[in-house]
Amino acid sequence: MGLKEQHNCLSQRKIVVFVVVAFIPIALFRLCFNNPFSTIDDTTLQDSASLVVITNYSSSSSSQEEETQESFDRIKEEALCDYTKGKWVKDEIGPLYNGSSCGTIKDGQNCFRHGRPDSGYLYWKWKPNQCDIPRFDANRFLDLMRDKHLAFIGDSMARNQLESLICLLSTVSNPDLVYRNGEDNKFRKWRFESHNVTVSVYWSPFLVAGMEKSGKLDHNVLYLDRVDERWGKDIESIDTVVVSVGHWFLHPAVYYESGSVLGCHSCEASNCTEIGFFDVFRKAIRTTLKAVAGNSREVILTTFSPSHFEGRPWDSLGACNMTEPYEEGKVLEGLDLEMRRIEMEEVTAAKAVAEVRLEALDVTAISVLRPDGHPGPYMYELPFKNGVPERVQNDCLHWCLPGPVDTWNEIMIEMLRRWRV
Repeated sequence: MGLKEQHNCLSQRKIVVFVVVAFIPIALFRLCFNNPFSTIDDTTLQDSASLVVITNYSSSSSSQEEETQESFDRIKEEALCDYTKGKWVKDEIGPLYNGSSCGTIKDGQNCFRHGRPDSGYLYWKWKPNQCDIPRFDANRFLDLMRDKHLAFIGDSMARNQLESLICLLSTVSNPDLVYRNGEDNKFRKWRFESHNVTVSVYWSPFLVAGMEKSGKLDHNVLYLDRVDERWGKDIESIDTVVVSVGHWFLHPAVYYESGSVLGCHSCEASNCTEIGFFDVFRKAIRTTLKAVAGNSREVILTTFSPSHFEGRPWDSLGACNMTEPYEEGKVLEGLDLEMRRIEMEEVTAAKAVAEVRLEALDVTAISVLRPDGHPGPYMYELPFKNGVPERVQNDCLHWCLPGPVDTWNEIMIEMLRRWRV
């Protein structure tokens, strides 16, 4: 081969390498901006959740061709990460805050201050099979939400996640409580002046309009075709909405739709048709997603959070007294499985027509493995200071703070990061 032919061959190889290398950022761009479910079938849509995990790649390979191939291999392996598949692994570092350093923890979830004797439940980290979820970075979160309003809307599980986030953010920036209203601080708003970030919580256990049972009313009343105006009136001022409900739908209730009684749940004393609550839950989620997707720019639905009473009465001594997570073999079933299925199906349907960013924060399978993360009897301070009673009230529904719920916010920050790329 002559010098001219060698020069042409080398030039062609350089062009090929240049084109292949130049394609990498295009591939990364598409992975970041495209729906992570775009190449997954409908069955997977209902049963999994993915994060786009992009890392900074480096290679010691001597040739650009080998470096390019290695980069593509890593993109293929790590770009789509089903974060719901994994296990809880030991974490020697522990939480970023504690029951003393954060002043916004609800009293009933401050397990450490209430005298819980074991601390092992604090030293676990969720490890997906396909990737790593970075440790929560409060500065990064505030940067992602700069000049924005993030609102949690829902029941006490929404508040549990909200208080976890406030504690995490408080490690780098002091929150200023600028609004408080309602019994038990059900409506609150904080501002982080350092980044002009607003974080708020709205108590709305059904998401749709309704009346909670009281002394004069022995059941709940839900109006399934309109949202709760307590948050609906503010929706246009909210940039990112996090909705989370479920457990209040298990209580006795009468349901209305289009001005007429649709049916009821556990309504032996009333004169209407028993229809259960699963279809009603679906209608409430659908009404809510339709309303928020038409106004907010980003919508996150945190899926159903499982309890761990394990069939025991709420006042049974020893309820949710485990001190370590379950092994990987524990699977979703019954109520947890059905509530999550409804939420995932409704999110999938809403995403097909929504013009905003909408995604499920799928925490059900992750959380069912953490029976050790609840307050149990330590929802009250020093429950055994006068001895061990035959009966003791247990909270096997909410999560200790710090605790497993902090992981929900670690996943949420990765969702927000992908949306901001």
